[in-house]
Amino acid sequence: MLVKWIRCTVVDRRGFERGQRKWAGLLGEPGFRGQGGGWSRQRPGVAHVFAFWESRAFYDSFMARSHDRLATAQSGTFKDAQARLFEYRFDVKTGFEPRFTDADLIRVALCRIHPERVEHFTLMQEKVWNPAMAGSPGMIRGMFAEAPEQEFLILSMWRSAAEHGKYRTERVERLALRAQTEADVAALSGDIVDLEPSWTV
Repeated sequence: MLVKWIRCTVVDRRGFERGQRKWAGLLGEPGFRGQGGGWSRQRPGVAHVFAFWESRAFYDSFMARSHDRLATAQSGTFKDAQARLFEYRFDVKTGFEPRFTDADLIRVALCRIHPERVEHFTLMQEKVWNPAMAGSPGMIRGMFAEAPEQEFLILSMWRSAAEHGKYRTERVERLALRAQTEADVAALSGDIVDLEPSWTV
């Protein structure tokens, strides 16, 4: 499965939201699995969109044929758009599927890993972080994906901000020590996204 993460700064909120609803046109596209997104809790005006495709081939075919027609509705409503593609590697918890209707919040982390530490980082994700997140009440589902240049995306869906907050304060520092995260990670960025139900396709 291919994951596309788009992040942009919105300059015309109403126009952007109107355009976002036009992406419902993705539904008939071969290989399309689902799309959702919302607003950053930490950065005013920043929007995130996550799209899921069966494979790179289906995605490339869509980009060549239909993408521009759907995208014109949002033209001029945002700036500083960044889009990244990742290949799905494994679930956080079990049975990941790109459904957004039962979650209120997405936590997204982008990690660039030192080349010699990639194997260790991936192992710690499976052995330390995943069980901790999976055991947290309120964490619904998540996934771990990889891009070239040792970049990894960790995406988790949560029932509410309060549930996610509990997990963070109780666990994160202790887990980071156990997983030796500091030694693995060259750069880390991320965000917490309030899902916007009308953007779900």
